[in-house]
Amino acid sequence: MQVYFDNAATTALDPEVIQVMVETMHTNFGNPSSIHTHGRQARTIIERARKQIAQLLNVSPSEIFFTSGGTEADNTAIVRSIIDFGITHAITSPLEHHAVLHTLEELEKDGKIQLDLLPVSTDGTVDLAHLETLLASNPRTFVSLMHANNEIGNITDLARVSEICQKYNAILHSDTVQTMGHYIHDLSALKIDFITGAAHKFHGPKGVGFLYVNGNNKIKPFIYGGAQERNMRGGTENVYGIVGLAKALEIAYKDMDAHHAYIQGLKSYMQEQLTAAIPGVTFNGVTAPEKSLYTVLNVSFPCTDMADMLLFNLDISGISCSGGSACSSGTDIGSHVLRNIQADPKRPAVRFSFSKYNTKEEIDLVVNKLKEICAK
Repeated sequence: MQVYFDNAATTALDPEVIQVMVETMHTNFGNPSSIHTHGRQARTIIERARKQIAQLLNVSPSEIFFTSGGTEADNTAIVRSIIDFGITHAITSPLEHHAVLHTLEELEKDGKIQLDLLPVSTDGTVDLAHLETLLASNPRTFVSLMHANNEIGNITDLARVSEICQKYNAILHSDTVQTMGHYIHDLSALKIDFITGAAHKFHGPKGVGFLYVNGNNKIKPFIYGGAQERNMRGGTENVYGIVGLAKALEIAYKDMDAHHAYIQGLKSYMQEQLTAAIPGVTFNGVTAPEKSLYTVLNVSFPCTDMADMLLFNLDISGISCSGGSACSSGTDIGSHVLRNIQADPKRPAVRFSFSKYNTKEEIDLVVNKLKEICAK
């Protein structure tokens, strides 16, 4: 039996998404920049998808720009904002995805900005009081805080962050890759400048995503080469991927409440079973359901002698998940997230991440295998 518990890395394509993509491949192969019939048909498909996504997010279609994924979208928002708005100060947390953290660090190395990292607690909570303190003395700052952490699942109160940033006229970007398709994002109610999405995190295809740019902001392209995406992103659009993205997000919004309840049930069940089966097991990050991403569970195990072999043992047993440690060893550079929340470097950590396709039976199998491994 193969078990896939690495949905925070990527998700399986929904059959409905595959169907609509294949149909588009058969019938609409034109270049959307071409002015003939085939091109206009492809352009119509893209604009229909853009409108569909905009309606789900409660924004204007003119504020949605398609990209190759979340990393490109993050880089576009960060680099172009800092250059085009003349920003010299940025704030983020040490727990951000490397698409954000490394981009800001490189800009600091190049002398473009001064970068401040917000303090975080041992449960991964970001210090928003310190954010306000920094903004009070640094007006017109670029702030980037992810909605939910991809490793430990902590959810940031974006409404509160937005209020703070508005108070000090800061530019706010949020990497919403892990929560897009899993939570409602009403961007007309949330005052935010940029958010990002990647289709493969909510049962869509890889290689396609989008950037929301608030209509009050005008930035230049990050990628030059053509007039695509209303002169905002050079390169022929990934028509099939965009169709799949829109369909996947439509399905996610339609079934969101049911999927949330079902997957939260899986996560809670696994916490209970692991606690009962393996004495000394601990959970990284905030565990309260309302403050934690329901698809992610990060677990540290007491079997310190298995630190380098735990994931390998799970893999050869047909169980796919991801993990790391708070320290570096060999070619493994370790998890910057676990390191910054001061997780025990001797204890192996595993991230289990769930989807609508997982079952309690799979959890029972994994827990039994983990109990067997840790008992050795």
